[in-house]
Amino acid sequence: MLSSLLSIFIVSALFNNVIMAQFLGTCPFLGVSKSIETASGMGLAVIFVMVLANIITYFVQLLLIWAKVEYLQTLAFILVIAGLVQMVEIMLKKLSPGLYKSLGIYLPLITTNCAVLGIALLAIKKNYGLLESVVYSFATAFGFLVAIVLFAGIREQMKYSTIPRSMEGFPIALITTGIMALAFMGFAGFKLPF
Repeated sequence: MLSSLLSIFIVSALFNNVIMAQFLGTCPFLGVSKSIETASGMGLAVIFVMVLANIITYFVQLLLIWAKVEYLQTLAFILVIAGLVQMVEIMLKKLSPGLYKSLGIYLPLITTNCAVLGIALLAIKKNYGLLESVVYSFATAFGFLVAIVLFAGIREQMKYSTIPRSMEGFPIALITTGIMALAFMGFAGFKLPF
């Protein structure tokens, strides 16, 4: 059991990274990655929301199956995630006003972050139990955090680089993202020993 949970963690965080391999959550990835501080804040908020969303959506899915209304799954999950983001926003406003202010408009991006909804739906599709779903969502969100912090570090260093004027801003960010995705693809050849 422990080896399968470890396998889920490693594969979800690195091999099948939510941003670099699945291309989910690219809006906040590009929008909040200008500094390491805001990127790590967004990554931690995504970890909290994604894990909590997967726990709640696991039970919502059981309720939907019991009521024989599984077709409402996506709508129910969207409502759960929107409510959780509001809760995170209220908590950040009270506990860390500086981080709340620095995230600004990007905090509501978690609501529309397709990674949060996508991982909740994929956990159900993969028939994960509650523990596996929690590990899967935490690992995926951790992979999101790693990718966004690495990207923010690269973007901070690019401020000191000479970049052609036509490539400044999003063009160089997209090229950098592509190179990072190629680097993450290198994990695809690894075989886990367990």
